[in-house]
Amino acid sequence: MDLFNKLNEPAVHWLKDMMDELRTDDRQRAWHALRAGLHALRDRLTVEEAAQLSAQLPLLIRGLYFEGWDPTGKPLRIRHGDEFLALVREKYAPRTDTAASDIVPAVFRVLDRHISVGELTDIMLSLPTELVDLVRGVQSGEERAES
Repeated sequence: MDLFNKLNEPAVHWLKDMMDELRTDDRQRAWHALRAGLHALRDRLTVEEAAQLSAQLPLLIRGLYFEGWDPTGKPLRIRHGDEFLALVREKYAPRTDTAASDIVPAVFRVLDRHISVGELTDIMLSLPTELVDLVRGVQSGEERAES
């Protein structure tokens, strides 16, 4: 196996897990949803916590995670579930084929499979209760998948 394929293999597993979580065969949809969820989470975390999470991401996913990031003014002061869902929708745009309320728990289930328990615990402890409920898939005011 050449170096390029070896470096991409972990990202392929993340993408497949995201596809499974969203129950889709559409790689683009899963990739965009993973990016939207990771970007929203990254922007809600402190710069230090965002950097700690990045250390556990595969190289390609780490590039996706940091794509377009400006750490100025972070973390965003999002305290309510609806605000976080709005951020995920904004990051997912222009796509609208997956509800933010489906993306958020899917991203966290993928993270749960691939990062350390300690890091995931640190992330969860840094989030307000409403956001933790979203992560666990508790319904908010947003309707389920629009597609």
